[in-house]
Amino acid sequence: MIVRRGEALVGKTDPAGQRIAYVRVSTVEQNPARQLEAVGECDRIFTEHASGKSTEGRPQLAELIAYARQGDTVVIASMDRLARSLADLSQIVQQLTDKGTAVEFLKERLIFRAGDDDPFARFQMHLIGAVAEFERELIRQRQREGIEAAKRRGAYKGRPRKLTSAQLEELRTRALAGVPKKQLMADYGISRSTLYRSLGQPGLPLPSDGS
Repeated sequence: MIVRRGEALVGKTDPAGQRIAYVRVSTVEQNPARQLEAVGECDRIFTEHASGKSTEGRPQLAELIAYARQGDTVVIASMDRLARSLADLSQIVQQLTDKGTAVEFLKERLIFRAGDDDPFARFQMHLIGAVAEFERELIRQRQREGIEAAKRRGAYKGRPRKLTSAQLEELRTRALAGVPKKQLMADYGISRSTLYRSLGQPGLPLPSDGS
């Protein structure tokens, strides 16, 4: 739902110069509490549960850009919360500053304002963004090399299998009926750790069959 300016503010009119926060976590399981603590009290907070690999599929970011006005300041805990790509990062900052909105990155201690073409600040943003991209690519390369080495040793088994909701329900029913855990692992093609994660729900007793 698009919230118009002023609707989210309790007991306030719609003054110029709002402090607006953008908070992003990659999944719904991740907790944005640390980012919320970092940005502090704001007039409006946009919280996104999405990957930062691109700007697509991020409705809160799109709403933020549409919502921001001249004189506002958009506060973000760190650059990688706004974008993972240097090109996307630069584009979003440019979009906001073109509207007269300032953009502040707390961790990096950088702020960009409309008409304030500070070449050193821009250089810092590009340098930090480029280093972050390089580090992520280095991690991906090491992961690929590790997987290839594990495959050569015959030790790589791929990602753990994920069960569907129907399979999980069936698995738990059979476990409570006393089917041995080894049999369940074989039938569903899952590891012991996956089995225990699937069964270890609050209020659900684990079967004890000695395996």
